[in-house]
Amino acid sequence: MENNNENEYDEFYMIEEIDIPFEEEILRNPYTLKSWFRYIDHKAEQPIQQRIFVHERALKELPGSYKIWKQYLDLRREQVQDLNPARYEKEYLKVNNCFERALVLLHKMPRIWIDYCNFLVKQCRITKARRTFDRALKALPITQHPRIWEIYLKFARDIGGETAIRLYRRYLKLEPDHVEEYIDLLLSLNRYDEAAKRLAQVVNNDRFQSMHGKSNYQLWMELCDLICEHPHEIKSLKVEPIIRSGIRRFTDQVGKLWNSLANYWIKLHHFEKARDVFEEGISTVMTVRDFTQIFDTYAKAEETVIEKKMEEAAERAEAGQEDPEQDLELDLRLMRFEQLMDRRPFLVNDVLLRQNPNNVHEWEKRVSLWKDNHEKIVETYSKALRTIDPKKATGKFHDLWVNFAKYYEKGGDIENARTIFEKATHVNFKNVNDLATLWCEYAEMELRLELYDRAIDVMGRATVPAGNPNVDFRDESIPVQRRVFKSIKLWSFYVDLEESIGTVESTKAVYDRILELKIATPQIIINYANFLEENKYYEESFKSGSKLERARDLFEQALEKCPPKYAKSLYLMYGKLEEDYGLARHAMRIYDRATRSVSDEDRFEMFNFYIAKAGANFGVTYTREIYERAIEVLPDKEAKDMCLKYADLERKLGEIDRARALYAHASQFCDPRTVPSFWQTWHDFEVKHGNEDTFKEMLRIKRSVQAQYNTEVNFISAQILATRQAQQVSQQESVSSNTTLTSAPSAMQLAEQEAIQNKGSSHTTIRTMTFVPSTQVDKENLSAQTDPSNPDEITMDMDDEDQ
Repeated sequence: MENNNENEYDEFYMIEEIDIPFEEEILRNPYTLKSWFRYIDHKAEQPIQQRIFVHERALKELPGSYKIWKQYLDLRREQVQDLNPARYEKEYLKVNNCFERALVLLHKMPRIWIDYCNFLVKQCRITKARRTFDRALKALPITQHPRIWEIYLKFARDIGGETAIRLYRRYLKLEPDHVEEYIDLLLSLNRYDEAAKRLAQVVNNDRFQSMHGKSNYQLWMELCDLICEHPHEIKSLKVEPIIRSGIRRFTDQVGKLWNSLANYWIKLHHFEKARDVFEEGISTVMTVRDFTQIFDTYAKAEETVIEKKMEEAAERAEAGQEDPEQDLELDLRLMRFEQLMDRRPFLVNDVLLRQNPNNVHEWEKRVSLWKDNHEKIVETYSKALRTIDPKKATGKFHDLWVNFAKYYEKGGDIENARTIFEKATHVNFKNVNDLATLWCEYAEMELRLELYDRAIDVMGRATVPAGNPNVDFRDESIPVQRRVFKSIKLWSFYVDLEESIGTVESTKAVYDRILELKIATPQIIINYANFLEENKYYEESFKSGSKLERARDLFEQALEKCPPKYAKSLYLMYGKLEEDYGLARHAMRIYDRATRSVSDEDRFEMFNFYIAKAGANFGVTYTREIYERAIEVLPDKEAKDMCLKYADLERKLGEIDRARALYAHASQFCDPRTVPSFWQTWHDFEVKHGNEDTFKEMLRIKRSVQAQYNTEVNFISAQILATRQAQQVSQQESVSSNTTLTSAPSAMQLAEQEAIQNKGSSHTTIRTMTFVPSTQVDKENLSAQTDPSNPDEITMDMDDEDQ
């Protein structure tokens, strides 16, 4: 009874006079959350016991309120946060009890579980915390589990041991992509076997995406490093097959993987297996970089073992002990190491030949490595010639054959040298010149032996056609043996050989054969001419085929000093010669020269001939440039005719706009009064191919040209000259029918005189045409109205306009 009175007294003591309004409000509204929060806020500055008292009363009325529970639990945790969990265990248990009471109704609230779990972890209650984590995972929906697992895994990493491993295994069932975290945990716990097993599963899963952004290669290398660094702990995996699969898979990192496999056996103290791995690696890698990695590691491993053996031998010597077996093993290792160093150049050469077995240069280097070892040199040459594909050879494959033959020649074995050359002549080299060079080297060997007849015989065999003599020298689909007889390099050597040791007739025969094959170069022609001249065959020194070069030389000499008026026939003959015996383009070049060199009287005819020949040989489109140049250089009358021909050509080709432009260009040369045929031709062209606009444009140009001719001094002078000449002719006929007109001035001279007279006087009267000042325009207009005839009237073809 006293206890009850004391509790009532304590409760009464916690309610002060200032709390009465809040007490009355909660009595009126005991289930209103706002009323309780106002009361709690009112008690915020009061002692902790009063605040706990109000929270307990509120939770008694509202036991399912998350807000009140959250605020109350935070208050209780804050109360003990600075206390030692071991010393104040009872206080912590009171808070734990509050969490348990809250979770009775709020077991679906993840925040309550998280706070509770963190609070338990702080108390170092491992089992209690683990079970509470498990209760939280059972109570909460799966969507809320990541929030729990985040702190649960942190808890697992902190405690470590078997508990952490089991927790991570459970977690991987939910999130298998987080296996890398599990592997890191295993490595931190020195569980290398299971870590390697998990890592092997990862690298074999092609669909796996690393959460840390690691590539499959990086995971492979981690696995290799793991199993090689801890070979004694790895029991679940077969290490060697794993690394060998990586070697096949990652061809750009084979050097490092071979070293990893060798180091694995070294750590297991299987040195012979490690040496076998090193030997296999340096004999299979394809790059010098990988070879260098393996060889350096191999050499370092051997040095380490030798140093250890030497230290043991020194210790035995100091102790006065003898061990013949160990000393023998040391000697063998030293000999093996020296042999390894001596093999290095050969091993590097092997790598380069594995990269490209058709590399001629590397085969030559391998021959030079053997120095004076005759058997190995012959074996290397033979293997190289069997291995290299002539069409894929890198370098000069024929040099390999030549050097092989020279090796035998140097050793005095001439028959084998000839046998090598004979076999080489049947090889289908990539280039014709390679075979030609080989034939020349064959002949040079005979010359060095002073067997001149055999040398000439060799070149004679080389230049005999093996099939069709009209074969295309540049056709790569034809074997080189069938094309080599057209090689100018071969013939040049042959003719030099004949000039040196042959007769004049045999040398001439070789030169003639070169000309017959049509492969002669300008230098060959010059050499032939000089040879004939030296041997006093002067006329033949101008010879070339059907004496074409001689004929050309004669024509050039004739045209050099020929007057223009006589040059036409020579150019025509020269062009005919080129057409019959030379090249068409040479003939066109000659006709082009003719249009520039003949006299003015023959130029128009020469252009017509040139155009006809060019059209026949190269097509009508080739003649456009000729037409254009002709129009530029010919006089106006002939330029007009050339324009008409050019326009007719464009019309036939369907180039109507180009033809119309040519008519417009030619119109400036054609007075409608004196050359009506041109305008009629244009008129017919527009009727047939034009439209209303183009026809009007033609009429406009016609009026413009006619007005131009009416105002030009030359035209006016021509009219005056024509009138005077008509009067003179009538007077001469009346006086005497036998009188002839001599030394009559030309029309141009009279026109120039009239122009000078007009320039000298300000008012000149020319028979019926008078230039009047502008003040008399009105009178002139008036007289034009009264007088229907006008001598200066421009006659317009009205019919044309109507059309």
